[in-house]
Amino acid sequence: MKFRPFLSLALLWLLPMMVFGDEASNQKPLDLTHSWVGFFSLGVVAVAYVAAMLEDVTFIRKSKPMLLGASLIWSAILLVYRLNGDTTLAVAAFRSNLESYVELLFFIMVSMTYLNVMESMKVFDALRIRLVSLQLGYRALFWLTGFLVFFISSVVNGLTSGLLMGAVVVAVGRDSPKFVSLACLNLVIACNAGGSFSPLGGISTLFVWQGGVLEFTDFFKLFLPCLVNFLVPAALISFQVPKGSPAIMMESVDLPRGTKRIMFLFGLTIFLAIIFDMVLKLPPAAGMLAGFSLLELFDYYLMKTPGRDPDRLALLPHGLDFKPRSSRDQERLESYAIFDKAGHLDWDTLLFFYGAMVAIGGLGFIGYLDAISSWLYGQHSAALANILIGLSSAFIDNGTLMFAVLNMHPPLGKGEWLLLTLTLGVGGSLLAIGSAPGIGLLGLTKGRYSFLSHMRWSPAILLGYAAAVAVHFVVNSHAF
Repeated sequence: MKFRPFLSLALLWLLPMMVFGDEASNQKPLDLTHSWVGFFSLGVVAVAYVAAMLEDVTFIRKSKPMLLGASLIWSAILLVYRLNGDTTLAVAAFRSNLESYVELLFFIMVSMTYLNVMESMKVFDALRIRLVSLQLGYRALFWLTGFLVFFISSVVNGLTSGLLMGAVVVAVGRDSPKFVSLACLNLVIACNAGGSFSPLGGISTLFVWQGGVLEFTDFFKLFLPCLVNFLVPAALISFQVPKGSPAIMMESVDLPRGTKRIMFLFGLTIFLAIIFDMVLKLPPAAGMLAGFSLLELFDYYLMKTPGRDPDRLALLPHGLDFKPRSSRDQERLESYAIFDKAGHLDWDTLLFFYGAMVAIGGLGFIGYLDAISSWLYGQHSAALANILIGLSSAFIDNGTLMFAVLNMHPPLGKGEWLLLTLTLGVGGSLLAIGSAPGIGLLGLTKGRYSFLSHMRWSPAILLGYAAAVAVHFVVNSHAF
């Protein structure tokens, strides 16, 4: 009986959609592109993005201006529609944007929770130590870390995989700043390329997959273009990698009980997301949440069975001294480790994406995205438009750009959507600030890899970009 209030609230929240859904679908939004609301919204988005880009200068987290901007835009839109007598259509549009974000949020939440748990169980430390212990030369490590991150980033988000391999590069290259600079540059290119041929590799590919534009298996048609995008600049950069081998300091790490089974559960969770999408036609996030339940149950099993790992219990707020005094305390002891990892997500980035998605959705509802789509895809070929959009991802987050294009609803075939996915994914490699791996490695290396050192190789990266597009036109010509 205790759940009745919550059920009632849920029904009240859904009631407007059930009552007004058909009515809203028969209406057309107002064209506000030349009104004060339109100009106000454009100004708000511009100011919010500039404020987000100046995060390192102002020390204001990027989510704050974007959240405020999104709220101001939709408040202005709802004000105009209320003055016109009916807010049903605007409310339905906002709910649609919110639903898209919630699916993305749940997918990333489960994925990052698994990764945080594996990090606490020293999985990534073990991988780093294993690579360092191979005692390879600088050039061999340059290629090995590049190939590893290329494939890892197809499953793990680019920032995590980039920082993982970046830690290896910094550890082995502490006596060679030049190696660190070139290897980190290679990691950024490989991360962005590897994350572009899998729907699990990045925000932009996840948007396309969850939006039903491309099937899960369609993304693998980009494998060869993405590989070329990585290999062309890597081959040119490798000639400048210093010869010799680094001095190695041997380390060891013991993995806690249950580590391998949690890694298996992560793979199973990804599989469930695919099955839910391809077989059950449910959002991939539903499969991820099913996998999250498996992680919680396994955590309960580890806590209840004999031979519990003291190191794992030490992760709890009171360590081994924590004594459950009630059923509520016992529940905390059993589940705190998992929910603590969920709480340590990068909420600033996730809320930034909420603000960006809702703000872009507001511009689309006002009518600007249709106008841009008419100019971009109406006066230029789809291929040229997609290539230009991809190049702009060196300055603007590719997830935001992909969401904007999806809201433009351009008449693209499968080949053009694949091209857009490719160019948006790899275009961010042109500048160090064009992707999350680049920004993360700028902070990790403390100046050894810099914006200018990356920019010196922009011509080589642009050559890889052009080669990847050319290969796509050749190997996927049947899709156009």
